[in-house]
Amino acid sequence: MKVMLIAHTPEPERVVAAAAKLCYSNAQLDDLLEGLTPEKSREFLDRLSSLGHESPTEHASFTFAIEGVSRSLLAQITRHRIASYSVQSQRYVRLDQFEYVTPPEIAVDSDAQQAFDDAMTAQAENYRRIAALLKEGHIRRLMQQGLDEKAAAKKAEKMAIEDARFVLPNACTTKMIVTMNARSLNNFFHHRCCQRAQWEIRELADQMLKLAYEAAPGLFQKSGPPCVSGGCPEGRMSCGRMAEMREKYQQLKGEKTP
Repeated sequence: MKVMLIAHTPEPERVVAAAAKLCYSNAQLDDLLEGLTPEKSREFLDRLSSLGHESPTEHASFTFAIEGVSRSLLAQITRHRIASYSVQSQRYVRLDQFEYVTPPEIAVDSDAQQAFDDAMTAQAENYRRIAALLKEGHIRRLMQQGLDEKAAAKKAEKMAIEDARFVLPNACTTKMIVTMNARSLNNFFHHRCCQRAQWEIRELADQMLKLAYEAAPGLFQKSGPPCVSGGCPEGRMSCGRMAEMREKYQQLKGEKTP
């Protein structure tokens, strides 16, 4: 897995502080940014946090480039709907030798690992075979319709892999660009940093949080699973590791533990 923060709103904390200032004072547009030093901006953010006023944080957005994650993770992350996604297409990108994500519990069991690798190899072969059969048939029909061989082959390639991709496994890796505003990111961290989240998306959330915190610590000071800044909402499903989780996210953010 590789995660990069490739862009974000310039001076995100100052932008959010300006939005908060507009909400709670009679500031005019001409002097809205006046006096909003990093320290003063942080004061506004602390006040917003104490009030539970989250909407001003929607004015700061963060864009991540992500690769080496599974299609299984893709199905999970796109459930966070207040976001923008651009994903490598299996309709246009041929994946004869696809890379795949191996779950840790499989990786530590040699027999399971062998069976898993065999399954991936078989699926890759099935993909190539189906794509080849489909392409051959498409070329024949397209040439019968009047296309020359070169044009028919080019069109048939796309048509073939569009259908052959149905045999590709959830483990198959993908790449994506994801943009979320700070409010949506905090909601994402709230759900996906939790120990009850699936291991792969939890790892992704941790990496995204570390990068976001480095860019705007005031916006993500309390980010992480719910137990980082309050009680655990999971009831009987709680992992029971609140103290451990608080220490983990203090270390992730480079904060000193008490």
